[in-house]
Amino acid sequence: MQTTTSRSRLSRRNFLKVVAAAGATAIAGSALSFYAPWLDYGQAARHTGESFATASDGPARMRELVRYGTLAANGHNTQPWKFALKENAIEIHPDYARSLRVVDPDHRELWISLGSALENLLVAARASGYAPEVTYPETAEFIQVRLAPDTPQGGALFDAIPLRQNTRSEYDGQPVKPADLDQVQTLPLEPGVALRFITNPTEMKTTLDYVSQGDLYQYADTAFIDELIAWLRFNKKEALASLDGLYSICSGNPEVPHWLGQMFVAGTKSQQQADTDAKKLRSSPGAVLVASEADNKPTWVRTGQVYERLALRMTALNIKSAFLNQPIEVASLRSQFQTAMGMGTSLPQLLVRFGYAATLPRSLRRPVEQVII
Repeated sequence: MQTTTSRSRLSRRNFLKVVAAAGATAIAGSALSFYAPWLDYGQAARHTGESFATASDGPARMRELVRYGTLAANGHNTQPWKFALKENAIEIHPDYARSLRVVDPDHRELWISLGSALENLLVAARASGYAPEVTYPETAEFIQVRLAPDTPQGGALFDAIPLRQNTRSEYDGQPVKPADLDQVQTLPLEPGVALRFITNPTEMKTTLDYVSQGDLYQYADTAFIDELIAWLRFNKKEALASLDGLYSICSGNPEVPHWLGQMFVAGTKSQQQADTDAKKLRSSPGAVLVASEADNKPTWVRTGQVYERLALRMTALNIKSAFLNQPIEVASLRSQFQTAMGMGTSLPQLLVRFGYAATLPRSLRRPVEQVII
């Protein structure tokens, strides 16, 4: 009996050792899988941000214009665009398969993203020796850019295209240099689009209140959370596999296995997110509302152009910026926010905070081959 009992205990002990070893192996395997040390994210990011390759022949140069177009800001880094290369023209088409059905049910932000891509393309076209002419989507479902030979016109905005990013971290709270702020505030605009700068404490407090309300609404919506998780890339293996979405380290967060990141985001309380974004806004010396007179595709495209122009100007001045669009994305808050900010009939389209901060890793983009029709 004693011998039998000892053998049973030994067997159970060995079994637990095997289970523990198997668990450790699984955890190590999982860590190895998502950390993937053999994958070089930095190299992929450098490739994404390569400077414009001046090509002698037209087709290669037009593909470079498309690549610079894809470096534009866009919601959740969905990259909701397709490009068609025509003789002496480039078309920018929406890719509705990449739309954000919860956050952007009317495709308003999608068309703003196309406008941002258009602005990059126009800046790059002028710098590489073209005079571009734009046809807006008044009736057609795409933007057309006709290209005629011209004298190259480079500049600070062109140089800023591969450097621009949404810097989603906290900022250092220091005010923007007055001379630099003057350059930003006197930026050329598009017809029907205006910029409303928010720098005084009272208006910043009002803005913060509405950002917090937006967070409370969105993070209580399971459909919003599910859509957000679908576009989050919690580690470099996921980021390199998709070449899109929001990679955690690009927002200043650590990379983790997908199951852990998903669990964390799904468990985020509304007030917790509101507090996080409140800290980010408080660390910013100012914000700016991009507003418009109308709410239609041509206006959304022009809104995207003005925003991208603003972001490039800030980048050239080493000013960081990031979206805080919650008060505009929540339909029930948009008109309230409009009234609270004294916008009159001007419709808020984007809310952007700005300030000084360290540069974060850049997001990736899909190669040109994947976005050309």
